[in-house]
Amino acid sequence: MLDERKQRILRAIVDDYISTAEPIGSRTIAKKYSLGISPATIRNEMADLETLGYIKHLHTSSGRIPSSKGYRFYVDDLLTLEQMSENEISLINNWYATKVRSVEEIFRETSRIISQLTKNVSLVLAPQLTQTTFQYLRFLPLNEHQVIAVIMTDAGFIDNKIIDIPSGISFEDFDNIASIFNHYLKGKRLSDISMASIRKIRGETVNSTVFNAIINIIDEALAKDKQERLYLGGARELMEQPEFHNIDKVKKLLSMFEEKQLLYDILHAQKDESLAVTIGQENKYNDIKDCSIISATYHLDGKPIATLAVLGPTRMDYGKIISLLKFMNANLADIFHRFHL
Repeated sequence: MLDERKQRILRAIVDDYISTAEPIGSRTIAKKYSLGISPATIRNEMADLETLGYIKHLHTSSGRIPSSKGYRFYVDDLLTLEQMSENEISLINNWYATKVRSVEEIFRETSRIISQLTKNVSLVLAPQLTQTTFQYLRFLPLNEHQVIAVIMTDAGFIDNKIIDIPSGISFEDFDNIASIFNHYLKGKRLSDISMASIRKIRGETVNSTVFNAIINIIDEALAKDKQERLYLGGARELMEQPEFHNIDKVKKLLSMFEEKQLLYDILHAQKDESLAVTIGQENKYNDIKDCSIISATYHLDGKPIATLAVLGPTRMDYGKIISLLKFMNANLADIFHRFHL
């Protein structure tokens, strides 16, 4: 453990480097951070921190920057989570209120918002739809002539469609049709729903138009990708970070983003953690040894539903990003809860 003075100096170095991307020296720390000690004392303490591996030189500069070990100590012992601004919260809440139409949109737009607010790469890993289980079908009245059909799985609603009400069919008839589907399909994985099951349901429903509309919703879900879905955003924002003005670093990262299985592997390694932070040299893959990954996994009824992650330079704003991922997870919980009612 570092003594209190070394901790205060290390915090100043990390905070300053996160905000400026410039190495910092003892005189600058003394001027900016009011630690109550002289530049000479700070310089001696910085020498000790460097010997212990918490900070390092950047080229021949007299200033220092944090090492992976320094960032790790900062995240584990010194970090204060940064509160999100009212503007950021309003942006996210307004988006969720207006954009939520399907699970596909939830995950895609969540990725976009995370990259927009962090200026780093966002990764959102969503479950394979066909491995989710059917929970229920529900019809919601839209107007005198139309209803909305919503099919729910254990991972949330998979789709909704507007269905015209055929002549002679009442809303009570729609409720009866939903009950028949729910009786036969509840608890089945989408990939296990067979034509035999569908034929049984067809024999008990009263209207072929409604039946065919429901089957189309299920067919569309089964036609989607047969593996987990990965949503990637923010590559352009990441390239604007000073660490990635080096063309060789950019090429390596862009090549990695093309290797989807590698990205799956990275996120799977974090999937069992509610919150995970992997910093610099802790990363298994060479191409991201200069990066950090912060991930948060949202669970529903004990099952991992989505993993949200941010990949960026080790100089990323850990406090802000962790707060954002926690907030986004809370919003996912609200959304899934709302559509389970």
